[in-house]
Formats: sequence, C-alpha cells, structure tokens
Amino acid sequence: MLVVETVVRIRREHAGGKPIKAIARDLHLSRKVVRKAIRAPEGAFDYQRAVQPLPRIGPFQERLDALLTENEARPRRDRLRMTRIHDLLLREGFEGSYDAVRRYARRWSNAVTTVFIGKERVFNRRFLVMADHYMVEPTACSPAAGWEKGQVENQVQTIRGRFFQPRLRFASLEELNGWLEDECQRWAAMHPHPEQKDMTVAQAWEAERLALQPMLAPFDGFHETSHAVTGTCLISFDRNRYSVAARAVRRAVQVRAYADRIVVRLGEEIVAEHPRFFGRDRTVYDPWHYLPVLVTKPGALRNGAPFQGWDLPPALARLRRKLSSGDEGDRRFVRVLAAVLSDSLGAVEAAVREALDAGAASDEVILNILSRRREPPRPASIVTPEDMTLRHPPVADCARYDNLRGAHAAA
Repeated sequence: MLVVETVVRIRREHAGGKPIKAIARDLHLSRKVVRKAIRAPEGAFDYQRAVQPLPRIGPFQERLDALLTENEARPRRDRLRMTRIHDLLLREGFEGSYDAVRRYARRWSNAVTTVFIGKERVFNRRFLVMADHYMVEPTACSPAAGWEKGQVENQVQTIRGRFFQPRLRFASLEELNGWLEDECQRWAAMHPHPEQKDMTVAQAWEAERLALQPMLAPFDGFHETSHAVTGTCLISFDRNRYSVAARAVRRAVQVRAYADRIVVRLGEEIVAEHPRFFGRDRTVYDPWHYLPVLVTKPGALRNGAPFQGWDLPPALARLRRKLSSGDEGDRRFVRVLAAVLSDSLGAVEAAVREALDAGAASDEVILNILSRRREPPRPASIVTPEDMTLRHPPVADCARYDNLRGAHAAA
C-alpha cells in the first residue's frame, strides 16, 4: 500500500507532464500502481472499512477534547503528559487503553504532524489530500521565524482594515461570502495593478487567468472524527449535542465537520446533517430522526424534547389541528407520520392535501389514498382491429327488458 506522500508526488508529477513510465522508474513502482494512484479520487489510495467498530473513546470524546484544549493552553512546563490525561479519564470511568488516547490526541493536532529541524515536515494526511486536489506543493516555514511569512500576515491586516472596518454584522456565512466577493470584485475593478500600472487588478487577473490550470471542483474540506451514538440518538461534538437517525443508535459514526455544518455518516450512508452551532451545551434536534421511536410511543409527540416547536409542513400542521390534541388524536396523527418511512414525505403530504380538500380529516382516509397510489397501474385496454368492430354495439338500456316484460304480459 502506498503512503499518501507517495500518491501526492505521483499525481503532481503526472500533472506536470511527466510520463507514467518515468514516474514508475524513478519511484521503483509498477506502471499499474502508478495508474491506480493517478485515478484515485483525491489521493484516497487506501482501504476503507465498511463498518467501523464502536470505539471505547466515543462516550468520553467531549471530555477528552476539553482536556486536550486546556492542556494546549498551558505553558510548556505545565502541560500534562498523555499518561496523566489517560489516568484522569480512567478515574471518570473510561475503560479504554492508553494507546487509544494517544492516537486520538495525535489526530486532534493541527495540519503539521511532526516538526523537524529546518523546514522538513510530516504533514497531516487530510492536508496533503487538499494539496493534491489543488496540485500545489506545501512549503513549511522555519520554527519561530515569523519574518518568512510576514507578507502574508501584512496582507491579512490590510484586507481587514480595507473591508471589515467598522465591524460588520451578517445573518449567515453565505451572506458574508456573497458580500465579500462583490466587494473584492469592485475593489479590483477600481484600483490599478501594483506593478502593471496601465491596467486594473481585475484586468490583470483576466489576462493571467488563461495561463492558469483550471480547477475542476472545490475541495471537500472537512475534519472527520469518529463518535458513538447514545441511546437517545445523540452524538457529542464540539461541546454540543446533535441528533442522528434512530437506526444509528449505539453504533459508531463518522462526523465530517465543515465551516458551516456537520454531516454524520454511518458507513456510506448519511444519517444526519445539521447547521454547525458554535456555542456550548446546546442540543440540536431533527424530529424526523425520532420518527421510528414515535411510532411505538405516540405520547412523546406532546412532551418529547425533539418535538417541541416542530415546524411541520403546512398540510401536516393543518391535519394535526384537525385531529385535535388528545391522546387519540396524537395516535391517529402518528399513524399518518409513520407512512413517511415507507411512502416518503412528499407522497404523504399530497395524500393529506387530497383528504383535507375533500373535507375528510381522517387517518384512515389518508392511508387508503396512499394504499391506492401504491397499486400498480391498470393495464391498457385491448385495441380491437377495424374489421372486427361491431356494426351495432350493444346498448346498456334496462328499459328494453321492461318492454319485453310488457309484451309478454300482453300476449
């Protein structure tokens, strides 16, 4: 199996025009392996587990994150060893090994895994995959040598003063990014290039764009960690709790953290997606995750925490009001909700609208509508050839029998 550093080197040299034969010769690899590395999506040249075993560290991840964060903020001489952090977890009921804590702490660190003397580094795997996606070669600065990246820091300060003073407020990251893009384009169109004075920054960018390598797609930038789902369909992430689909209870899931959202995966299946919350001690529910539980416990619809303030689709909200709020009404409404598991939310909404428009706010009517829509379509009628068509088609007229009876009586 190739390490990710070798895969990144193969893909970068191939993108630069180096033949596969030459790459295989220089790296002492077969051409088949080189081709496989080039075709691998985002440099993912490794084995992927279909099922991740439940980690011992899952229930204690939030506590371990807090210990590592506090430890990182201490002066170097006061920092705790990993053996001490492991011992603190053992006192709180942790049953995992020291190696599990050590491996987690290593993944918890920043883009650089190991710092050597000078500029030699061992980079984090996900960081190398990002560098491979954009076909760039990362170059590290020397430790404690701020002058090597001073120009970058000065540009950040310049842009901050140019666009973000006085301090601005936005309702979302999307609104912020849209505003910033417009401002950058406006500024580039108004100011001359610092070196080519006869054109603006925007004009210089358009002239340079033709010589740049096109970017096929944005990098799927996330930080992935493993978590254990509790018996209440919750995971702990970044000092908050998020709900996941009930089928993932007490199983290990992978959480992909983006800047604005988190995506929870069980193998290849997405079992939850939430906007990311940056506060603390908040529980974020998606009521639809608890629908299988609600089917067995309809009374939770009124008192269960996930269902408080549930923003239902208009048709379902109207049906709930029609069915009243008693125990029997909740049970009948949950019968309709349960159909979402088999018929999809769109199909249930359409059936509810049809029943309400007909003045029938009944769970039985709605389920009957769904059942009829699941039936296969009727076969097409038989087409009769023209030479076999009846010249005098029969007429369904019951009055003809009455005439026959009258004629018979007269006789």
